Amino acid sequence: MTSAGMMSATVTPGVSNAAMHSRLLMAARIGDTQRLKDLLDQGSSVEVHHPDYVVRVEVPRASAATLLEDVTAVEGDSVLHVAAASGDGEEFLESAKVIHDRARHLLAKPNRNGDTPLHRATRAGNARMVSLLIDLAKTDEGIRGRERLAKELVRSMNRLQETALHEAVRVGHGGMVIRLMEEDSELAVFPRDGASPLYLAVVLDEVGIARSLHDMSDGNLSYGGPNGQNALHAAVLRSDVMTDMLLRWNKGLAEQGDHDGCTPLHFAASQAEERNCRISLGSKFPWLGLRTSSTTNIPLLLLQTNPSSAYQPDDVGSFPIHVAAAIGASRTVSTLLEMFPDGAGLRDANGRTFLHVAVKKKRCNVVKQACKIPSLDWILNMQDNDGNTALHLAVKAADSDTFFHLFGSPQVRLDLTNYNGQTSRDLSLVDIPPGLSYKWNPKQMIHRALTRASASHGVRRWDQFEEEYILRPRLEDEEKESQKLNNSTQTLGISSVLIATVTFGAAFALPGGYVADDHANGGAPTLARRYTFDVFVVANALAFICSSLGTVGLMYSGITTVDLPIRQRHFLRSLFFVSSSLTSLVVAFAWGTYTVLAPVAHNTAVAICLISQVVVVYRSVGRFKRMFALARPLYVRAGIRPLLRLAKDVFTRMLRLYWPYVVIFSWAACTRNHI
Repeated sequence: MTSAGMMSATVTPGVSNAAMHSRLLMAARIGDTQRLKDLLDQGSSVEVHHPDYVVRVEVPRASAATLLEDVTAVEGDSVLHVAAASGDGEEFLESAKVIHDRARHLLAKPNRNGDTPLHRATRAGNARMVSLLIDLAKTDEGIRGRERLAKELVRSMNRLQETALHEAVRVGHGGMVIRLMEEDSELAVFPRDGASPLYLAVVLDEVGIARSLHDMSDGNLSYGGPNGQNALHAAVLRSDVMTDMLLRWNKGLAEQGDHDGCTPLHFAASQAEERNCRISLGSKFPWLGLRTSSTTNIPLLLLQTNPSSAYQPDDVGSFPIHVAAAIGASRTVSTLLEMFPDGAGLRDANGRTFLHVAVKKKRCNVVKQACKIPSLDWILNMQDNDGNTALHLAVKAADSDTFFHLFGSPQVRLDLTNYNGQTSRDLSLVDIPPGLSYKWNPKQMIHRALTRASASHGVRRWDQFEEEYILRPRLEDEEKESQKLNNSTQTLGISSVLIATVTFGAAFALPGGYVADDHANGGAPTLARRYTFDVFVVANALAFICSSLGTVGLMYSGITTVDLPIRQRHFLRSLFFVSSSLTSLVVAFAWGTYTVLAPVAHNTAVAICLISQVVVVYRSVGRFKRMFALARPLYVRAGIRPLLRLAKDVFTRMLRLYWPYVVIFSWAACTRNHI
């Protein structure tokens, strides 16, 4: 071969491909049609290298069409993708025509996400561009060929299995939806598996678009959604208008379950009661911006269409009434019970009724409702697969509100045992953690209520029960109990030392200051001999004494070399003293402030005294609330005698909390009388 035969040829565009892509991209984005034409007309050239010379040969203009592809590195968009998404004016439409004229294959070419230019134009809401791209697909000869190419274009799906119709629905553009459906009346059928355009319209609450899809397809459309759902699953979570519309179109949707076997009624039953409040508010006060405008009961609407759905369980055996009970939807539970009274006895895979579920989920409103309806007495003592009644589960859940409703119902039996031979009283004792625990915790209150009602233990030897459930756990958890005591001591110790520090400082920085040394009684407090000042001094001193005693006790409770029972006793005493010191500190603050402000701002001084007592009341309001809530069910269950014991508990507790008031004001009064 001659040297001339060994010449090499290299393609070297007039400008680099990267630079050309950036220029094309800019021209397409701003709709500069003339610049776009000029760039495409430049073409490219080929350099033929020879040892003695280089020959540049121009490549025909048609090959420059390859520059229109992949102008964006990330998504792999062509120039037609960019132009279609950039605008809707005449200049962008003209640019799209020029690009299509140079590279017709780009019209159906997807990018790396599977999106065609039609997807991009629809997503951007460019309705005129969408219409143009569809028309460009019809430029082939022959009517059949035009229709085929147009349908192929509008039916093209991206990696998410979505057509351009999905994008039109997503942006809420009814005009584009109509244009796409005019081109292919069967477009709403795609994809055959997955989220359909109608499902997407329902999720977005686009009622008008949903109607257009149904009407323009003559009802031949897909109702499918993800995970085996259909459009009705989404509609019941959006609005009653959409739900009613879908049921009129296809009543069979109410029977269909998703991949978990959940029907639309399961979904509707899972909605909390607040949703109905929002619907009602939206109808009465449109300015709130709530889109739904009626108060239709969606579960009732589904039941009227397909009553059998109330008896259709999901894959784990839960019926709609179980779902409603779990979420606390008492209105839905009432609807189901009114239409199907026998549905109260439906059991899930664990053998639990809706009452068991409501108790386990601590849905007090549903439990209260069930206890008040006489026709539901027959389910109050039903047992699940473990033999537990609703009362057993209430004890396990340690929810005092739920327990009080069941405990206060005479139809609920206290002596039933589960399959472990345990009554509700046994469970209440087992669930109390070993060692120290707060006396007014719900678990302790539940156990005390069952004890005072003389609830029965299970049929077994008490010494064996005590060994297995009380003594053994207490020995095994001794190390944990020691650690718990250390943590509690540290937390309480900070409060105790802080109160002692504050009260010590207040004793030498008395309100009102001191009498000057050159006057009679020099160095004495200027406000001495006033009753309010005496109250402040006594309260401050009592706060210091109690906090100091608490600190000393906490020192012993935090020392691990001391036996655990002794440490526990010291901790309990310290807890009492620190609590009392806090009460005294509040009194000292209130009356010290009153002493200073009363002469010049009496009303403000009184207000501060009253408001500051909120601290003392707040720390005990929870326990008193539970004690008063227990009074009625305890009286119903066991009569007056246990109620008197409860009253004694209330009085004793109030005395332990508020004894500093008695000491402080009495001491101050006695001091005044002996002056």
